[in-house]
Amino acid sequence: MRVHFVVHEAFEAPGAYARWALDRQHTVTYSRLHAGESLPSAAEDIDLLIVMGGPQSPATTTAECPHFDAVAEMSLIASCAAADKAVVGVCLGAQLLGEALGAPCLRSPEPEVGSFPVTLTEAGRRHPLFEGFDASFDSGHWHHDMPGLTADARVLAASEGCPRQIVAYGRFLYGFQCHLEFDRDVVEALIESAEGELAALADHRFVQRPEQLRRNDHRAMNERLEVFLDRLVADYTAA
Repeated sequence: MRVHFVVHEAFEAPGAYARWALDRQHTVTYSRLHAGESLPSAAEDIDLLIVMGGPQSPATTTAECPHFDAVAEMSLIASCAAADKAVVGVCLGAQLLGEALGAPCLRSPEPEVGSFPVTLTEAGRRHPLFEGFDASFDSGHWHHDMPGLTADARVLAASEGCPRQIVAYGRFLYGFQCHLEFDRDVVEALIESAEGELAALADHRFVQRPEQLRRNDHRAMNERLEVFLDRLVADYTAA
């Protein structure tokens, strides 16, 4: 598989997504936009596009953030979808995926920062890529917004603070508002980048303090992510 990562900020690293791709010996390429790297010009050299998170929103302009071009990213995502490539959007990436397919993102009912359970919906429990998953399991979170829904989208998982945690937009198109890729290094980088944000959100019920964020164990959710990705690749290669 040719796996391409779009990374918006150094502190929003791919974590377990990148480890999975390297462990499976997939061909891995990057667009580290924060470092001035460009997006691919076309979808033809990509099998799986993984678009990571960031502090931006789909409405952020290039004037506000010169290295973030939402229109260009959504064009790439739409090209991949039209070519039946696999796309996984994470947090901001999930919102861009929804927008690229015509579904504007929305504000989540609650901000979520930390480790909190997500629960599979009926559609999620019946979905073959999530077969055998616990009905509810802990996941990482760091967001204010959530992806929009197209007419054909199916919500596969929700949380108490956000009703759209995992969304299937098509056979190979998935949005993860939650962060199953978090590990200790990714979380530490996020804490360092968001000291003011964490202080401002301290009174919200789904926002953990830095000391708790550092204690969270991410291994089980990383393993679930690997299972999902292996199944996605198997489905893609069988098509």
